[in-house]
Amino acid sequence: MSKKEEKRIFEGLITESLPNAMFRVLLDKDNRVILGCISGKIRRGSIRILPGDRVKIELSQYDNARGRIIFRLPPKKPSEN
Repeated sequence: MSKKEEKRIFEGLITESLPNAMFRVLLDKDNRVILGCISGKIRRGSIRILPGDRVKIELSQYDNARGRIIFRLPPKKPSEN
């Protein structure tokens, strides 16, 4: 195992916005809701995260109920027929 702590990255959907830049995130993989906070780069970049946005969230191996939002995925464009 490397010196760095092993991180697991999942994709999810923001379901609720909470105070202090915390969010409830519904994970795509196993349909559970976890608590997520914003990473420093997103905070410094003034990236807005709203309910309904898709994000990448990083979970620690020690606590599966909390994570850090590391990326906001671009919205899907409707396909033209």
